[in-house]
Amino acid sequence: MLPEISKIRGVHPGALLKRELKNLGIGGTELAEKIDEHKQTISAILNERRGITPSLSIKLAKQFNIADDYFMMLQAGYEVKSVADEMKKITPDLTQFRKVLFWDTDFHKLDWGKNKRAIIKRILERGNKKEIETMISFYGKDIVAKEIRSIKSSFLPSFKVNAQKYRLIAEFA
Repeated sequence: MLPEISKIRGVHPGALLKRELKNLGIGGTELAEKIDEHKQTISAILNERRGITPSLSIKLAKQFNIADDYFMMLQAGYEVKSVADEMKKITPDLTQFRKVLFWDTDFHKLDWGKNKRAIIKRILERGNKKEIETMISFYGKDIVAKEIRSIKSSFLPSFKVNAQKYRLIAEFA
């Protein structure tokens, strides 16, 4: 029995579908055959690489004897949650950084939380005073110092010079 949408809002439809198929003891290929859908489509949904379409929502609704829009509502809830999560990602004032500093990546897609060690290293190696100070202000001196200790090496002497200049390390080990 599929749960109420309000209780599972934000869950990918594939995760719910996978759980339901397991409970019923059938696989994705068998479901695909029952609802006349490509097995690759069902596989992609079960592995959360693809979303539900309106026509698929109707096919699944008939198979599970639920409202036609059940899986579409679940898909919409998942997409809204995904966008909200993306919007929650905290970033510093990007106008304080030269885009050329991150020439090898999409500047606006940098994940400042997940990639902080690489970002800190790059800014200390190649950043100017304003960029370094903005980075320290964003992360906090303690976090920057902790990340610096975990960086094994840097080929650019500016890394060590800047780390010492901004009192992020007493001496470089």
